[in-house]
Amino acid sequence: MKIKFIGAAREVTGSKHLITTDDGKKILLDCGMFQGKGLETDAMNRNLGFNPEEIDHLILSHAHIDHTGLIPYMYKLGFRGSVICTNATRDLCSIMLADSGHIQELDVKWFNKKRARNNQSPVEPIYSIEDAEQCMKLFIGVAYDRRFYINDKINVKFTNSGHMLGSSVVNLEIIENGQKKHLAYTGDIGRPQNRILRPPAAFPQCDYLITESTYGDRLHPAESESEDDLLKIVIETCVDKAGKLIIPSFSIGRTQEIIFVLNKLYNEGKLPHIEVFVDSPLSVNATDIFRMHVDGMNEEVKQVLKTDPDPFGFNSLHYIKKVEESKALNDYQGPCIIISSSGMMEAGRIKHHVANNVSNWRNTILIVGYCSPTSLGARIQEPGLRFISIFGEMHEVNAKIAKIEAFSGHGDYHEMMDFLECQDKEEIRQTFLVHGEYEVQKFYREQLEIEGYRNIEIPAAGEEFEL
Repeated sequence: MKIKFIGAAREVTGSKHLITTDDGKKILLDCGMFQGKGLETDAMNRNLGFNPEEIDHLILSHAHIDHTGLIPYMYKLGFRGSVICTNATRDLCSIMLADSGHIQELDVKWFNKKRARNNQSPVEPIYSIEDAEQCMKLFIGVAYDRRFYINDKINVKFTNSGHMLGSSVVNLEIIENGQKKHLAYTGDIGRPQNRILRPPAAFPQCDYLITESTYGDRLHPAESESEDDLLKIVIETCVDKAGKLIIPSFSIGRTQEIIFVLNKLYNEGKLPHIEVFVDSPLSVNATDIFRMHVDGMNEEVKQVLKTDPDPFGFNSLHYIKKVEESKALNDYQGPCIIISSSGMMEAGRIKHHVANNVSNWRNTILIVGYCSPTSLGARIQEPGLRFISIFGEMHEVNAKIAKIEAFSGHGDYHEMMDFLECQDKEEIRQTFLVHGEYEVQKFYREQLEIEGYRNIEIPAAGEEFEL
């Protein structure tokens, strides 16, 4: 069989890895959107790099948009194969893909107004809400640790990767010429001490390993430090300066983790009495799905549930869905915390909140996750930045720009290597590093080689390998 690396090859977003078996079956691992490159991103997303009508099966590692966001587009272009994933991933995709379709429609509507003023023809969204809803008919949910037989030569088992609710290592077994080949695709690897989720689990021995490398050159601070740091920033911004704390956060996983920590601080009497707003309809719906999948939670959350019936809610926490309520936050005079998506500040309501608050010295913009180098989230962190363009307008940067890396859902390079220790290195024929910036990947490859891994490839976009 062959594997072709189409997306997330020497970069972080757009995960797509195409397997073609000797008898012609085409299996796609993830189909994510490229993010954070402005207008270039749109062109990259419209060019899939394969014919979607030829794909027999799409297997998902988890629900984040950079791993799933182009499934409705595949459907729009004729894909009618199966989409196989965990049950929680299916549930999350049902709201995340529809939300992505909604954003596509809104963005194109705004963009076409600009084009009309320049006498340019309108453009179509990559896909619509209807495309997102229709593609859900193709989804098959499979429980963790259950081997699912696609046919008599191909089967898959999902094991927990600990990155987000429903995230998994895709363990593929493919029989060719009477021989079994075991391929493991880690997707994104979570952290061993996640505040909400069960820790990553060991996965079956593989012959070929495809693994992420997002934080392949750095180490995270301790979890307890991040909670103390968050409380200090809340007090400094909302109490000492009476300002607003703006937290760009991914709707799925990161938002719930921050809410869980704030809920904990509230229960301990440490959180100042200030209003907390979760301004993201997707986050609201996703939190409801988290409540449905308690089996995916760790023991700490299960213990909390014995005394606190809702670890994702407290008296001063408000979930916002309506646009009017979101806009009203612009005129809110008191100190507050606003949590809104997206984490890289590339879309959604967060861009408006940052635009409206970045020029006020009382406020803080707090980064709590990875931002790709060309995204607004990365650009706003540049040292000494005086002005930044948002929605085509320049804004003076007077707010404090802070960062807490320990809230990241990605393991650092020590944590990722510890996770891979369940494998016998001698039995791995080839390892492929994906989902990382090239310089980071080269550093991570060196660390893996020191640990005894061999035949490590860093595929370029479009590169194909015979397995």
